[in-house]
Amino acid sequence: MTAKSIYWNDVKEGDALPAQKREITRTTVVATAIATRDFTPVHHDHEAAQKSGANDIFLNILTTGGLIGKYMTDWSGPEAQLKKMVIRLGATCYPGDILVSGGKVVKKYTAGSEHLVDVEYNFSVAMGPHAWGTVTMALPNKG
Repeated sequence: MTAKSIYWNDVKEGDALPAQKREITRTTVVATAIATRDFTPVHHDHEAAQKSGANDIFLNILTTGGLIGKYMTDWSGPEAQLKKMVIRLGATCYPGDILVSGGKVVKKYTAGSEHLVDVEYNFSVAMGPHAWGTVTMALPNKG
């Protein structure tokens, strides 16, 4: 994506965010579970995950939330602030999945001195939608 800032003045309702793809590996699943201090066995132990009814170890919700935040700030740039995130979960994300991210600006507005946009995002894997919802971002304003 970009390291430069997206300005509120340049964004329009209906604008699509660039698609992003990320390969999810076993290392991704285990390392991000550890990084989020989630030591639940289903995120690092194949047999425990299968006993719980899953096919394999899988991403935890904190990792999904972090990836949503990263997707949004990759798009918006370093001057933006993530103000609110709503997450709905669907299909499980396993090692070997390609996580495809997309989104679009659905609302542009001001609140007090903040210049805000609401973005509907979606993350999917081959099995179907993994996560979707809305994010509110405060963007810098030109002048």
